[in-house]
Amino acid sequence: MNDARAAAGATLSDNADRSRFELPLTGAVAVLDYRRAGRVLSLDHAGVPAQFEGQGVGSRLVGEALRLIRARDEQVVPRCSFVVAYMARHPEFDDLRAPAAT
Repeated sequence: MNDARAAAGATLSDNADRSRFELPLTGAVAVLDYRRAGRVLSLDHAGVPAQFEGQGVGSRLVGEALRLIRARDEQVVPRCSFVVAYMARHPEFDDLRAPAAT
């Protein structure tokens, strides 16, 4: 079953060794790469396998990652265009944005 329902029971994990969040799918993994500077994560690239594109997997990946980041009292710098667009559509995550460097 290659659709978003395949990921419904999957749990997002933080693979710190590879600096990415991972959402397991049937036979694949969606990833959100980041760079860490203390308690600030630069969210650099979201990747969803082609067979899962357009099924909400990317939104689930980013939303769950942002909720985990909030739970850990960390902040983000959205650099990936998908993350930027997601956060624009979900202002409830605005408090996670790291202050601009001066």
